[in-house]
Amino acid sequence: MKRGKSFSQYSHLRSHHRIQMREKKHKCKECGKIFGWKHSLISHSRTHTGEKPYECKVCGKSFGWKQLLISHSRTHTGEKPYECKVCGKSYGWKRSLILHSRIHTAEKDYECKDCGKSFKKPYECKVCGKSFGWKHLLISHSRIHTGEKPYECKECGKTFSCASQLTSHVSTHTGEKPYECKECGKTLRSATNLTIHSRIHTGEKPYECKECGKTFRESSHLTSHLWTHTGEKPYECKVCGKKSRVKNFSYRCCPITHTKLEIHPKRLYKRMVWKGMGHTE
Repeated sequence: MKRGKSFSQYSHLRSHHRIQMREKKHKCKECGKIFGWKHSLISHSRTHTGEKPYECKVCGKSFGWKQLLISHSRTHTGEKPYECKVCGKSYGWKRSLILHSRIHTAEKDYECKDCGKSFKKPYECKVCGKSFGWKHLLISHSRIHTGEKPYECKECGKTFSCASQLTSHVSTHTGEKPYECKECGKTLRSATNLTIHSRIHTGEKPYECKECGKTFRESSHLTSHLWTHTGEKPYECKVCGKKSRVKNFSYRCCPITHTKLEIHPKRLYKRMVWKGMGHTE
C-alpha cells in the first residue's frame, strides 16, 4: 500500500497541494475548462449533463450540488444562519442578508471603508434618477414608468411587472399558503409576504423617508410615500390620460371603458357572474 506524504506544518501541506494541482489537471471534454481536482470536474460536468443527484426528502426537489440542497432545506426547517450585525435580523441565505443590508445604507452611495470616498450606485434610472446596486433591480423598477407587465397569469390573464408578483398571485387560484407565521399561525402565499407580515409582530419598519423621517414596513409603501414629496404621479389612465400616485386607479377613473377594453375574458366573465348574483364591486 502506497503511503501518503506527510508534512510537519500545515502550510507545507497546502503548498504541496498547489503543486499537485498544477501537475494533475482535469479537463472538461465539453468546454475545455481545467480543474485541480477530479471531484471538481465531476461537479462541474453536471452543468452539461443536467444530472441532479441530491434530492430533498421533504418535497422531492432535486439539485446538482449538495450545497444547493442544504440551502434549499432551510425553506422547510426555517433555519436562518446569516444574521445582520446592525439589527440582528437573520436569514436563511447569504444573498438575502446582502440584500437586507441595503436597508441600513438606504439610498446612500457606496462608501470605501478605508478612505471614506463614496461612489454612486452603478445603475441609474434615466427617468427619475433613482440608482440601484444591481441591473435587474433597475429593469424591474423601470416598469413603474413604462407600465410594462410581461408576466401574465394563464388562469385569469392578470399581468405583473415582476415574476415574484405572479408567483404570489398564482397561489390565489390554487389556494396554497405554505408559509406559516410562528407568532400567530397565519399562513401566507410567499416568503416575502411572511417577512412583511412578521413586522406586525416585531414592529420593525426598516424603510425610512429621508425627507420627513417617516418609517414603513414595506419598501413599496416608502416608494408611494416619496411621491407625496416629489409630486410624481407615475400611473396614467390609458383612456383619459389622467395621472395618479395610486396603482390601478384607472379602473375607478374610467371603469366602464376599462371593463370593456382591458379585462381578460375569464376575469370579465367572473365579474359579470358576480354582478348577476346581485353583488356590487
